[in-house]
Amino acid sequence: MNKESKKSVLIRLLKYITVNFKVPLIIIVIAIVVSSICHVFGQLFIETLIDDYITPLINVENPVLIPLFKAIGFMGFVYLIGVLCTFLYSRLVVKVAQGSLKLIRNEMFEHMSTLPIKYFDDNNHGDIMSYYINDTDALRDMISQSIPNGISNGVIIIFTFISMLTLNVFLTIAIIIGVFIMLKVAKYVGSKSSKYFLLRQKSVAKVNGYIEEMITGQKVIQVFTHEEVAKKDFDKLNEELFENTKNADMFANMLMPIMANIGYLIYVLIAIFGGILALKTNTLSIGAIASFLLLTRSFTMHINQLSQQYNSIALALAGASRIFALLDEKSEENDGTIVLVNVEKDEFGNLKEVNNYTGLWAWKDPTSATLVELKGDIQFKNVDFSYIGNKKVLQDINLYAKSGQKIALVGATGAGKTTITNLINRFYDIDEGTILYDGIDIKKINKKDLRKSLGMVLQDVNLFTGTIMENLRYGRKDATDEECIKVSILANAHSFIEKLPNGYNTMITDNGENISQGQRQLLSIARCALNNPPVMILDEATSSIDTRTEKEIQDGMDKLMEGRTVFVIAHRLSTVRNSKAIIVLENGKIIERGDHETLLAEKGKYYQLYTGAFELE
Repeated sequence: MNKESKKSVLIRLLKYITVNFKVPLIIIVIAIVVSSICHVFGQLFIETLIDDYITPLINVENPVLIPLFKAIGFMGFVYLIGVLCTFLYSRLVVKVAQGSLKLIRNEMFEHMSTLPIKYFDDNNHGDIMSYYINDTDALRDMISQSIPNGISNGVIIIFTFISMLTLNVFLTIAIIIGVFIMLKVAKYVGSKSSKYFLLRQKSVAKVNGYIEEMITGQKVIQVFTHEEVAKKDFDKLNEELFENTKNADMFANMLMPIMANIGYLIYVLIAIFGGILALKTNTLSIGAIASFLLLTRSFTMHINQLSQQYNSIALALAGASRIFALLDEKSEENDGTIVLVNVEKDEFGNLKEVNNYTGLWAWKDPTSATLVELKGDIQFKNVDFSYIGNKKVLQDINLYAKSGQKIALVGATGAGKTTITNLINRFYDIDEGTILYDGIDIKKINKKDLRKSLGMVLQDVNLFTGTIMENLRYGRKDATDEECIKVSILANAHSFIEKLPNGYNTMITDNGENISQGQRQLLSIARCALNNPPVMILDEATSSIDTRTEKEIQDGMDKLMEGRTVFVIAHRLSTVRNSKAIIVLENGKIIERGDHETLLAEKGKYYQLYTGAFELE
């Protein structure tokens, strides 16, 4: 991250904080300034205390100490105000820091939900998690410590410098020379540590991503005895993290002792020169020398502390740049205007929009108020698609699925089966051609409403922490218990749910690890059916279910699919025999289509697949 980008990230971060916490920040700045002034005033008051209150009492037989005590009491009062202001801004800083992180996490999560599926396909999930953990932690340290300490040190340095000028210009110039050397050293060492702090953040993200993959795939690792290779790969990433962290901390830890020793050297030199001036020129009093030495020590110490914040700020800016990169990711475009509404039919069969759930839906064009009944007719017309560049995954795809028809997509891995279903959902947009839904170009349909009309059952089931009933209601929060039980019976999930300790109130944890893979799939099918979508997509939905379980649910599946348009992707060709049309794909093209008997009679690729002459890969 170059100097300009660091500056822009810092400005953006500060704007973010000031916009959301304007009043607390004003109070914090005022409290810091008052606290800093009290600190400097106390050191400057030493001159008056020594020269006006202590020195006159030397060699006096019966000194009057009341003025001295009053002066000390006044000095204590000034320091007390400083302590109270420090306490005040310290409390407020915590509120601002944690509040900022809460807003940032909320904004990241909300924005993340608007990103296209492509973003999650292209980015490691562990790396994404690192935004919420490591990068926000770095921001917390900066907001709660570096910024207030930086302001405090900066104000103290300014007022200390002004105070030293009032005492002696010559000694102040000497200090400036020493401080110039300190800043040069800080700049050199700081630039080195900043570079490695950024690399460290990236390395942490890589390690998190790898660990997340290994935990998820632990069974596969052990089955294939891949442990040693996994360890070696982890060692490489861990070594990279070690080197970057070591270098970052080495330069960061190097800075403080160097700066401190330069500060001590400046202090000693000022003490010598100040003593000479006091003895030879009589331009400095004892109190002035004492006060100047305290100011010198404070000046160099706070410059040292200010330079120390550089490391924390560098780490935070590295995290902030990654967070802002996520927030700057382009949201999924949703330019469709046609929406999905509940309707009912009058006695003449005309559609009428209603506010309550009826189970009957229609597409509504807000510009014309036209209602088109949602039936589930899907048509691909000359569709071309590519994920990257000009490498086409689908070429000239033409297919038609009428309402209530079951369409099977068959072909080897990479043939384009899942891609077709992804295009129906508009997880990706096509390059050429048109996809029509009930005669409407899906690009004109609002994406949320489009996906609401579709149900998907995938090979990899995702269940969420909560009860079985809550998981069933994931797509329809207003569904009754009776409706949930009804679809569970249809999906043949009811019998196993009833046998669980708490039935439908059994808690699902760790993506359903406390139930079998087949049971998870049954719940996924029931959850999809509860939404009552006119179009269902079954992508290898029974691939993780044993043959016996598959037979048990086949009747239930047929009931669930009754009256719906269904796209089925399956390696088990026995599950697609009753499809209205079977489409065989190869290298992104449709090479055969027809029903089971027709394709067998043609003795083409489907015949080879079905008879075992050619196997799916």
